[in-house]
Amino acid sequence: MELDLKRIIDQVGKDKGIGRATVVETLEKALVTAARRRYGQEREIEAQFNEDTGEVELFEFKSVVEGTASAPTEISLEEGRTHDPEVEIGDQIGVKLDTAGFGRIAAQTAKQVIIQEVRNAERQMVYDEYKDRKGEIVHGVVRRIEKGNLIVDLGRAEGVVYRKEQVPREMFRVNERIRAYVLEVLKEAKGPQIILSRSCIEFLVKAFAQEVPEIYEGIVRIEAAAREPGARSKIAVVSRDSDVDPVGACVGMRGSRVQAVVGELRGEKIDIVPWSNDSVRFVCAALAPAQVVRVMVDDSNRSMDVIVPDDQLSLAIGKKGQNVRLAVQLTRWKIDIKSESFMREVQADLAEALSVVEGAGEYEAKLLLDHGVASLGELAETETELLMSIPGVTEQGALAVQERAQQLSVEKAEREQAEREQAEREQAEREQAEREQAKRELAAGEQAEGEQAEGEQAAGEQADGAVEPEAAAEPEAAAESTPAESGEAEMENAQKIIPEETPAGS
Repeated sequence: MELDLKRIIDQVGKDKGIGRATVVETLEKALVTAARRRYGQEREIEAQFNEDTGEVELFEFKSVVEGTASAPTEISLEEGRTHDPEVEIGDQIGVKLDTAGFGRIAAQTAKQVIIQEVRNAERQMVYDEYKDRKGEIVHGVVRRIEKGNLIVDLGRAEGVVYRKEQVPREMFRVNERIRAYVLEVLKEAKGPQIILSRSCIEFLVKAFAQEVPEIYEGIVRIEAAAREPGARSKIAVVSRDSDVDPVGACVGMRGSRVQAVVGELRGEKIDIVPWSNDSVRFVCAALAPAQVVRVMVDDSNRSMDVIVPDDQLSLAIGKKGQNVRLAVQLTRWKIDIKSESFMREVQADLAEALSVVEGAGEYEAKLLLDHGVASLGELAETETELLMSIPGVTEQGALAVQERAQQLSVEKAEREQAEREQAEREQAEREQAEREQAKRELAAGEQAEGEQAEGEQAAGEQADGAVEPEAAAEPEAAAESTPAESGEAEMENAQKIIPEETPAGS
């Protein structure tokens, strides 16, 4: 039995992946709990595993007192010296307890404590293992789906992918393999909770690090990333080695590397752009594939007005504003996309306001645009010093320009308001005409259905009043007489055709 206890300790440690010392400590704690339940909680009991004998020994420590012991934690000097001849009054002496007579209840208590302690040790080991794996991509198998959350079997532990951490329109089935990013490892009472994610930006970055050796080795670095899970992503990369093209390294031969990441993300589109310290250059790259004509920067508000060709406006904005929205997330700059035709209109408005100064016109308006003045309202609020920096504009002329710009701004706003109201009226009239047309078509349909129903009803009534040919023949058949009656009828007919007078000599 002693040798079996050693073997059991080694086997439990191997099966559960727990250190031998932890199993021995658990066993000692279980026997102490069982002993205190039998002998009393006030007893000072300790357990020690004897490696030589393979036995867990229990010792009860008592204080040596003079005379008779008055408490369970005391022992008389005379009795104490039976255990240790050299003991003196005031010493602590350990008396070995007999574990053979523990009984069934004590054994059951020890078993429960061992099971609980082993379970706690397992949970602690899982937590210690996965807390260091936070920020990694792990592989698992979907075991079940609970209220839209995926429960993933990771081997020694289970992770959960909450609905909010899943990619929209991405479906997983039970027993399907899955890769996910370890977002958080929480130490809960029921065991460690491993929270996984497939929708976070970090999953995208780690996926590239696994597919691109240059990123893993630190030669190429992902400086910024933006993502709309399931739809589109953008990453900005830079290289520490001038001989390594960061974008080409991420794309790979014939797009093999980026396609591997796209496949992992179930078809999510990925734009890879070069990162730059120059904010304007970086913003222009982030808006790819759209071409940028000009950029006006407002450093104080960290915003940019980006001018693109008219045929590139929808491409720069993207479907439902997706491209410019991702560019804003990537660059951390506020971006306003404007077309060339719009800027020509703005330049014409500024030139009209500047026309109050003799000789000022299109060229001066372009100078104001280059200084970030992009509307009549901004021109009306522009500092006088900036206007006076334009050749030929005096202080009086600057004030006149501001006044004219304010006037034109009000007129333009009123004109645009009138156009909006007119457009709203026309839209309301079209909608009203469409509703009336729909009503007329509905009424015509109902009338046609009514006429069809009446026609069907009339046809049914006519069919009910008609006589069948067979039925019409029945009376004639009924009118046929017997042979005698038929002969009498023939004689009557013959008399009718004989002439009443016969010539003489006939």
